[in-house]
Amino acid sequence: MSATENWRFETAQIHAGAQPDPVTGARATPIYQTTSYVFKNTEHAANLFSLAETGNIYTRIQNPTQDVVEQRLAALEGAPQPSSWHPACRRPRCRS
Repeated sequence: MSATENWRFETAQIHAGAQPDPVTGARATPIYQTTSYVFKNTEHAANLFSLAETGNIYTRIQNPTQDVVEQRLAALEGAPQPSSWHPACRRPRCRS
């Protein structure tokens, strides 16, 4: 049993879905203040936009901070995976 399975609801509200930063040890989830992301190449971009690959595309579609919020809500609701809808395709976001 992992430590997160023993968390009370109040603790999960603050920490579920987030991992401490492995470099700095910071516990709080950072807020990424960006509007766009760099793609490795055109194939990488095509895979992201077709949802064949998970990753960050555009801040209103997906970003690291939003991902933590979705994971946290899923944990609080007892959902097996994030329950938010991917606005680009209007269906549950594909997870690898």
